Amino acid sequence: MSLLAPFRSKPDDDEDEPGTPQPNLPMGRRVVLPGRGTTFVREVEGPPGAPTVVLLHGLVASGGLNWFQVFGPLGRHFRVLAIDHRGHGRGIRSRKRFTLADCADDVAALLDVEGIDSAIAVGYSMGGPIAQLLWRRHPDKVSGLVLCATSDRFVPGRREQVIFVSAMAAAAGSTRVGQLATRLPIGWVQSQIPPGVRARPESFRRWASAEMRRHDWRMVAEAAAAIGTYNASGWIGRVDVPTAVLVTTDDKAIVPTEQARLVVGIPTATLHRIADGHVVCARSLFGPALTAAVRDVADRLP
Repeated sequence: MSLLAPFRSKPDDDEDEPGTPQPNLPMGRRVVLPGRGTTFVREVEGPPGAPTVVLLHGLVASGGLNWFQVFGPLGRHFRVLAIDHRGHGRGIRSRKRFTLADCADDVAALLDVEGIDSAIAVGYSMGGPIAQLLWRRHPDKVSGLVLCATSDRFVPGRREQVIFVSAMAAAAGSTRVGQLATRLPIGWVQSQIPPGVRARPESFRRWASAEMRRHDWRMVAEAAAAIGTYNASGWIGRVDVPTAVLVTTDDKAIVPTEQARLVVGIPTATLHRIADGHVVCARSLFGPALTAAVRDVADRLP
């Protein structure tokens, strides 16, 4: 699926704004998670009997915004589910403080509701810790892991927060956060926003802006704080399912050496590389690279 793929104006659910263009996304639906709340999931059915892949997005993104480049390539091989996490997009709203553990439990509840015994969990940036916690808290639900542009700890967490929030907000452009990002005086933050993201066609910017207006910014701020304190280095070595680590080699938000810790720490991990930065998910080359990493894990499933 090209980054400049045709946009469509048909709403994917009743909360989309009339006439708001979108990339060629799969349809989405509301899903009630008993005792937890209502979330939103995009789905590609995939080939009959194919393994399920559950996509876990990054901070300030949504299932559509983080994964729009991969639905097509992945869907040719797998059933694909992409959830909106708490406070993001159309994800669960709660007065409780945001925790990564709650997000992991939401994913386990989604798999139960969908009647899925286990899935390959794919986590991007913030989604990496959620995938790791899903394995730790619900090991029977995770058949494999793919960890992208992420780590088992976030040091310094604030740096990742500022760069990724700024980059994703700049893609949206018209949001209040996007406007703030364009005025940030920190030169190295602005330098991390790929020119292709800064110069996105107006149709993309309008869609991204509409996605981000759905966020609960109180919960997003709490999510950023949760990322900054996350550290799984004490137990990540016990991961025992097939794992692929996709390292973004030009990443300034989560530096490649921190990402590569996962390959060293997880006995079952294989290393994959993509020569781009922390917002590579917005580029067309991301789809094939991620699909190769997921297929590597699927080929090693029992």
